[in-house]
Amino acid sequence: MSAKSTAFVELAATAAAVSATRSKNAKRDLLAAYLRGLPAHDLAPASVFFAGRPLVDPTAKLGLGWVQQNAALAAASGTDDEALRAAYLRHSDFGDAAAELLEGGTGGGLTIAEVASAFASVAGAGSAAERIRLMTDLFRRVSGEEARFVGRVASRETRIGLREGLLEEAIASAFKASLDEVRRAHMLTGEIGETALLARDGRLAEAALHVGRPIRFMLASPVADANEVMRRVGREAWIEDKYDGIRAQLHVERDTTVRLFSRDLNEVTRSFPEIAEAAGALGTDAPLVIDGELVPWREGMVLDFASLQTRLGRIRPSKELLAQVPVVLVAFDLLHHEGRDLLEVPLRDRRAALEALGLPDRTGERMLLSHLAAARSAGEVDRHFDDARQRRNEGLMVKDPGSAYQPGRRGLGWLKLKKALATLDCVVVGVEWGHGKRHGVLSDYTFAVRETDAPSARLLTIGKAYTGLTDAEIAVMTERFKGITLKDLGRYRTVVPEVVVEIAFDRITRSARHRSGFAMRFPRIVRIRVDKSPTEVDTLAAVGALFGKQASGRILLATGAGGETERIAASGQADISV
Repeated sequence: MSAKSTAFVELAATAAAVSATRSKNAKRDLLAAYLRGLPAHDLAPASVFFAGRPLVDPTAKLGLGWVQQNAALAAASGTDDEALRAAYLRHSDFGDAAAELLEGGTGGGLTIAEVASAFASVAGAGSAAERIRLMTDLFRRVSGEEARFVGRVASRETRIGLREGLLEEAIASAFKASLDEVRRAHMLTGEIGETALLARDGRLAEAALHVGRPIRFMLASPVADANEVMRRVGREAWIEDKYDGIRAQLHVERDTTVRLFSRDLNEVTRSFPEIAEAAGALGTDAPLVIDGELVPWREGMVLDFASLQTRLGRIRPSKELLAQVPVVLVAFDLLHHEGRDLLEVPLRDRRAALEALGLPDRTGERMLLSHLAAARSAGEVDRHFDDARQRRNEGLMVKDPGSAYQPGRRGLGWLKLKKALATLDCVVVGVEWGHGKRHGVLSDYTFAVRETDAPSARLLTIGKAYTGLTDAEIAVMTERFKGITLKDLGRYRTVVPEVVVEIAFDRITRSARHRSGFAMRFPRIVRIRVDKSPTEVDTLAAVGALFGKQASGRILLATGAGGETERIAASGQADISV
């Protein structure tokens, strides 16, 4: 092993060895031995690569989609689109396809540092063409076996059976550190490479949240009904509406620099300038980090989620769009304030600190507090759920007031209660190869409804789902869809519209993405309707009727400083009419 930098081929070989064993302990030990021998400057990028990320900076994006990755691989290997598509179909894995197409090439011999630098150059390129050129150059400089791991990291699918928890275990084992301390450091820093370096240097106790760098969001575990809610939470449950918006994490630094991050940790500050402006007006010298939900809202009215979709992806929204679809940030948690990390502080104390900020008064009601209530019985939970639906929200968030904030984890401290609004019978018109454990099977189904009851009615797409069926059912359906394929487009194929599926969903929204003009929120497959023919699926009129029945209502937001749960619930604060 070089004293200066480690050969990337050794990392790729370790990844292959980890992939070749099913034993979790063996995976951990292989990885721990490898990490232990790395020089400090290679440890962070190597840890990040094993986590399936190409860039050490967690806020940076590679900027290469599926089409661009394919273009780079085709250029590096000298193959045409048909050969590339055939290679992918043989493996259902971009990395394996890259290894096959680049086998026997002249590349090889790069170090970890050189691969990390190449990925950073791709991310920093100013155009798609330049990113493709740089990625092509990287593929040409690696061997076939190295290309396998480069391709997998670029596509964010390492497929070596290395879960995040196992990587944390390997770091703890490599540097004889406490696993709990490694997990805590990873939770606070949000960066596995930094965590590995802290463990190597015996400085895990120094781990802290970085204001300006996003951490993963705490997730909620789904529950079936109100009785399960009370079994999980205990005597008292804190209740919030589950708002129909997009999750957002707001960071305000000491110099009042504001950064807003979405659930996938992409920075979206410029997309929502009204929130950035409001946060900058807080006038505090103390840095803070707030967890909340971006909700479309104008003149006291909550707008449909479809209106918010017109804002997504707009880096610099026009003044007209800002006026047409303004948003508010509904804040429900405070993660850092006045130099103190609050993640391990009980929720009741985090909420009290959040209320003390006086957000609505200080931000012109561009930042509001989530409405908070308490429930001590299943009957009360059900009443809160019905009220939330009347306010056009998806359901309930149920929280243990004593819970800590656990980034990226689904514990029992937070629960979500949703119920299907209805089901529709649809016909499958397209299928797509799955990802991760479902690679090699056609698991993602695009489905449609009929325009009218007429026998020759057109089929209009309305959604896509990939959950609900068992692995055995998906395997059987994969063979069936292969046999009724109309057009093979690589990852996606159109099929004869003969398979009827029952789809459950939480809401119907207007959408320009589908030919029906509607989209389902959170669709999932209930069952294959072998008892129905394609002529019996639901029509556009049925969809429109369900859309019309969705209740209009009111959204409750706490706009002033409150107190404990009972005080908020009793005050009737900010009942904003819709």
